[in-house]
Amino acid sequence: MKSSKIVGIALIVLSLAIGYIGLNKIADNTKEINFLGIKIDASNESGKQQGFIYTGVAVLLFAGGIYSMKKAE
Repeated sequence: MKSSKIVGIALIVLSLAIGYIGLNKIADNTKEINFLGIKIDASNESGKQQGFIYTGVAVLLFAGGIYSMKKAE
């Protein structure tokens, strides 16, 4: 097994972990309450932005892992 294939697999696994963390951050920082027909948004915008950054990094790592796997063939 070539080292670039091992690196590709590691990047894909790391991207899945970081993506999971990012999606959880987005979900945890998005809260909306419906009180007497009035929607109250209690979201944490900086936390959501951090979650989007994690998710973006995960997509880049996944693409890098796929590229490394294809390159190893």
